[in-house]
Amino acid sequence: MNLRNVAIIAHVDHGKTTMVDALLAQSGLFRANEATTERVMDSGDQERERGITILAKCTSIQWNGKAGETRINIIDTPGHADFGGEVERILGMVDGCVLLVDAEEGVMPQTKFVLTKALKMGLRPILCINKVDRAHADPDRVLNETFDLFAALGATDEQLDFPVIYASGRSGWATLDLAQPNDNLHPLYDLIVDHVPAPAAQARVNEPFQILNVLIESDPFLGRLLTGRIHSGKAVPGMAIKALSRDGKTIEQGRITKVLAFRGLKRQPIDEGVEAGDIVAIAGMSKATVADTLCALEVTEALDALPIDPPTISMTVGVNDSPLAGREGDKVQSRVIRDRLLKEAEANVAIRITQTPDSDAYEVAGRGELQLGVLIENMRREGFELSISRPRVVYQTGENGERMEPIEDVVIDVDDEFSGVVIEKLSARKAELTDMGPSGAGKTRIQLKCPSRSLIGYQGEFLTDTRGSGVLNRVFSHYEGHKGAIEGRLKGVLVSNSDGDTAAFALWNLEDRGVMFVGAGEKTYQGMIIGENSRSDDLDVNPIKGKQLTNVRASGKDEAVRLTPARKMSLEQAIAYIEEDELVEVTPKSIRLRKEVLNPSFRKKRVRAD
Repeated sequence: MNLRNVAIIAHVDHGKTTMVDALLAQSGLFRANEATTERVMDSGDQERERGITILAKCTSIQWNGKAGETRINIIDTPGHADFGGEVERILGMVDGCVLLVDAEEGVMPQTKFVLTKALKMGLRPILCINKVDRAHADPDRVLNETFDLFAALGATDEQLDFPVIYASGRSGWATLDLAQPNDNLHPLYDLIVDHVPAPAAQARVNEPFQILNVLIESDPFLGRLLTGRIHSGKAVPGMAIKALSRDGKTIEQGRITKVLAFRGLKRQPIDEGVEAGDIVAIAGMSKATVADTLCALEVTEALDALPIDPPTISMTVGVNDSPLAGREGDKVQSRVIRDRLLKEAEANVAIRITQTPDSDAYEVAGRGELQLGVLIENMRREGFELSISRPRVVYQTGENGERMEPIEDVVIDVDDEFSGVVIEKLSARKAELTDMGPSGAGKTRIQLKCPSRSLIGYQGEFLTDTRGSGVLNRVFSHYEGHKGAIEGRLKGVLVSNSDGDTAAFALWNLEDRGVMFVGAGEKTYQGMIIGENSRSDDLDVNPIKGKQLTNVRASGKDEAVRLTPARKMSLEQAIAYIEEDELVEVTPKSIRLRKEVLNPSFRKKRVRAD
């Protein structure tokens, strides 16, 4: 049978998962009366809640077009730069890709990132200009922008001769010519079959078995599942194989217990074996991991694994040692936390775990705040209690011994009236303006080069400055020399000096001091941050002090206490808000801010010592 392996790549929210939904629906995979969900490939809880793709996923469809019956393996990839490690590994499994670009937004930072990786792999992308039915769509402008991007990234003449198709994934149609409307995606199926080459590995079917692991997951019945594209040979259940590390050393030997091939949305066991070129999941190995090679016993050299871009952001994850520790979670020991973090690093090569001098804490480095936030949120839902430090950038040392910091490409779309305040704020954070121009009705597009550390904690301020209408996109660019000090949070915090439950009367009296993060009746402790001070310094306050009653003053005589609703933060907002001497306490039910040193006297001693 004809076989095609293709990845769908794009900037975040340009319609990858919705397009895969439409391709699946029109392939005849679902019965006419079968209930399906929107964004069916986004199967994780956080993926559905956030509306983003976090993990790459594979599906397979049968297409009977002009070239005859063809099986197309389609891989849906994440759009956020934080999950770029997934994209880099996936592109090694495919022979072609469909680059989706929004017909209104055009080329964005992640478009450049994913296209750079695809061109470096030697792939010849298909350009799909998506959402052409939007009100302010401009397909001609987007086509010119994308061609310029191909040229700027050093595409070969063959890669520059890319086919173009116009589509609306949500409406489920595609056409090669906008002057000739269409009501289905058949032109896209045929274009994939015609333009994407068949796997070259199919010619190596008689060679010894080899497969490079790209994805790893755990199955409660089958154990460790390793997914990749068969480089040569044939995978058959019961076959003896071994695992080689990147340097060619044998990790373990074993037998294939199951070979699972992708058929539609499901993985089906294949008993007769699967040949070179197909994408499969293999069970039976207990130690092999991502970037290792599974192969026949006579093979001595491992397959080349792509180098992964290094992490740029790190944070310290440790045990929860607050006075309220152990009340809401059941996984609180450092050993359990360590095992969970190492398991994550094993499956996600973009994350790096290192031990800190404190035996109860670990340094977790990744691509960005969102990636680390997703990991912490997953652990929280699994019953972990953690203390999290403020994110820090990962520095490198230059050739001359100078300290180098990560720089990001930032693209911001805002209403014209807010462009001034955005440029002013980011310029103060050492950002350099590279381009600025109109991007639609009443909107301005601002492009900057910005140090990663200056964007930590800026998202909330950005949304406030633009009244929630601004869109900020960022992607790692390169390392440069250290840009100097950057001003941190301008306001101090209100810190509880007592243990107990907050009293409405006390919070009401404290409202003049600033904004509250807690409401009445919530548990607090000495050193816990309960609000933001209206001034620049920190202030110790008593949030549990109730109204003193006498025989003259009764509780019902005075006016009723009406509190302003507390400002509740999400996990990412809390992590971005704190300063170096503060922590976020994360439990399955609560997110609290606290000082690293709880006792106010000890905090003052530390300040004097510094």
